[in-house]
Amino acid sequence: MIGHDEPWTIWRAAMAGERMHHGWLLAGREGLGKAAFARAAAAELVAEPGVPQPPADAHPDVLTLSPLPANDDEVKKRDEGKPYQLKRSISVDQVRGLQRRLNTRPTLGPRRAVIIDSADLLEKSAINALLKSLEEPPQGTFFLLIVHALGRLLPTVRSRCLVVRFQPLSDADVARALDVAAPQLDSETRRAALAVAGGSPGAALAFAEHDLGRAQAVYEKLIAFGDNDLALRGALAGAIGTRQDRERIAAAIEAARMTVVRALDQADDAAKLRLADVHARLVRLASEAPIYNFDPGMLAMEIGALLASVAPTREGAR
Repeated sequence: MIGHDEPWTIWRAAMAGERMHHGWLLAGREGLGKAAFARAAAAELVAEPGVPQPPADAHPDVLTLSPLPANDDEVKKRDEGKPYQLKRSISVDQVRGLQRRLNTRPTLGPRRAVIIDSADLLEKSAINALLKSLEEPPQGTFFLLIVHALGRLLPTVRSRCLVVRFQPLSDADVARALDVAAPQLDSETRRAALAVAGGSPGAALAFAEHDLGRAQAVYEKLIAFGDNDLALRGALAGAIGTRQDRERIAAAIEAARMTVVRALDQADDAAKLRLADVHARLVRLASEAPIYNFDPGMLAMEIGALLASVAPTREGAR
């Protein structure tokens, strides 16, 4: 793992104390490595001296809740080791199934870790069910809730957990993480991925994996020149593609958002107001995209219209 020395210091100090808190919120933007931290921290928590320990993803005392495959066909893809689509949320049935398991004792030691990846995806009824376990956790059970948007989490959940904040990594650390995870990238793709990362290795990797270099080039032109004849929006639709792929769409929206963030550094006051408005609308679009089945072509046109609206000349940009 690269970076996040402060969260490790907080976690290990708590482990060394006499009464470790049972609920932890690992908070920060998506792609910072919170899930990897949770797995490693959980492995440390449940380990017993002299007892052989399996990896965290196969450990009987490390339980993970995350969205299930979207349907039976996606289950088959998962079992065959192929890429597969996930459901949009973590259901109340999953939480109740977890709670039934918590009625038993840990297997290899006195402690058990529960990872929820991510709490942003819990259905409302699932959150209400989880609250019962957070209020009265079984002895030796510790919860690690990964959350990308802390402000959207219910105060009743936040009040029962300690918050550990994960900060964006430095550009050098993101570059190092990208080189480790994707050493095959060509220099142009690597440069573009680092430009939109915003301190998130996950965002850089998603950009590179989904081959969004063409889309990024169009983003920059839209902000610089607008799109009076809709030609750039048409090019953007072609660059993003027509296939329903939630991960690709999420990466495309995040790259557009970071393009706006970078433009803010060089904008005058009037342009900053327009950019801030577009940024807020892209954030909202990112939150809605996993819930609604947006047509990729229409989504590309919407992103293009937003970016074109902040160009120096705005006539016909919308």
